[in-house]
Amino acid sequence: MPSRQKPPCSRPGCEHSKPCPDHSKQTDRQRGSAAQRGYGQMHEQRFRRGVLDRHPVCRVCWAEPATVADHWPKSRRQLAAEGLDPNEPSYGRGLCASCHGKETAKNQPGGWNAG
Repeated sequence: MPSRQKPPCSRPGCEHSKPCPDHSKQTDRQRGSAAQRGYGQMHEQRFRRGVLDRHPVCRVCWAEPATVADHWPKSRRQLAAEGLDPNEPSYGRGLCASCHGKETAKNQPGGWNAG
């Protein structure tokens, strides 16, 4: 059986396949570390813990335990841009990992899906 072809690099015009040695490192540098993006100790201790304490069950499917603290209805970037505290638990909701992935793909598409 033939092996599956690797997907192309996410940068238009690049002829490499994933993982592209040139663009994956460049993208990581531009994106910054989790701590640089605001997901450091304060986020873990205050936001995540506060949201999951308030919402122990997923707020989308209502069937699974919440394991992910999701910024909602505004993203972390939107809250920061408006001068609001993105680590305030009242700006979040608890989701299961599956629903969080679906909600993020729908509301904040990235890569080729970014508009």
